[in-house]
Amino acid sequence: MKIALIGVGNAGGKIADELFRYQNESGRDLCRAVMAVNTAGTDLAKLDTIPEEDRLLLGQTNGQVKGHGVGADPDLGATVIEEDLHEVERALSEVPIYDVDAFIVVAGLGGGTGSGGAPVLGEMLNETYEEPVFGLGVLPSTEEGGRPSYNAARAFPSFVEATENLIVFDNDAWRGNADSIGGGYERTNREIAKRIETLLSAGNVGEEVSENAMDASDVRRTLATGGISTIAYAETGIDRSTFESRSFLNRFRKNGTQEDSDKAKKISGLVRQAVQSRLTLPVNVESAERSLIVIAGPPEEFSRKGLESARRWVEDQTNSMEVLAGDAPIPSADTVSAVVILSNVTDVDRVDELQSQALDARDSISEQKSDRESEIEDLITDDNDEISPV
Repeated sequence: MKIALIGVGNAGGKIADELFRYQNESGRDLCRAVMAVNTAGTDLAKLDTIPEEDRLLLGQTNGQVKGHGVGADPDLGATVIEEDLHEVERALSEVPIYDVDAFIVVAGLGGGTGSGGAPVLGEMLNETYEEPVFGLGVLPSTEEGGRPSYNAARAFPSFVEATENLIVFDNDAWRGNADSIGGGYERTNREIAKRIETLLSAGNVGEEVSENAMDASDVRRTLATGGISTIAYAETGIDRSTFESRSFLNRFRKNGTQEDSDKAKKISGLVRQAVQSRLTLPVNVESAERSLIVIAGPPEEFSRKGLESARRWVEDQTNSMEVLAGDAPIPSADTVSAVVILSNVTDVDRVDELQSQALDARDSISEQKSDRESEIEDLITDDNDEISPV
């Protein structure tokens, strides 16, 4: 699947940067265009992989922003992005749309530019282009405080409405206890990149023909449900026989019945491990409307029987017959990975928790503002209000 990737805000830019880096390292060619959009020049300067000419600084003429960010204010973020949409449209005019299957807009939802600007950008893309617009939204961890939760709860419905499907990554489920803030985000960004790249790699890897063909239309169909989605992932090393089969003498050696059976069990087990492990967003799997399975790795490791067994198992787990499955051959890979996207999930406790945290944060912010105004009034006036201001 060929995409135009747009990172919005600080977190969105860093994730897009990592996705682009991971693509380059893996030798894949998924991003036909990549762009980082921000209102803070310092954030854009910290990116490593996205070319400087593809980093777009907005808000330079806005009197409140002037290229220094929106101060975690999503309303201001939305305003600035909307004011400078013509800059984004001008940059997108260079994108080879004829070779793009979809847009992916990435944003962290706890700040200001991403949470406010990503929905605005998603709406513009939907109105301008025929290609589907998918979102990748990152929920803040509880440790980040009440304000990010409040911003995320406000941005969440807007981002869902502005995209054909919103893939969600929950920092609360992924930050380790031993992680520093910076180190934790770097690790989770890598995990996001691994999952997205593997999902989109089906039908895109070199000239190797997939035995169980899958293309961009399968991904688009799975995500064309609206709502939100979560991704499952697992990987394992390849068998010794796969290394041996790469040699000239063993290249045409056929596997025996037992080896075929073992590979089927391995593929089926890998998919089960993925779904039963940590999802990008914890959900009740039974609430998924559609699912898609991609097995990526050396084609010698693939098993049609294993893939079919895995597909039937996911159908049972989701109570849905809308499950597609295919493989993405990567001849030089030293691992086999399984990625499963569960689309339009509706039973998500984390969203309810986020909304509850946001309500508490809103009340606390309102109360603090009222108290602060009273304290300022007490500070600047005398006790008996006997002094007349100038």
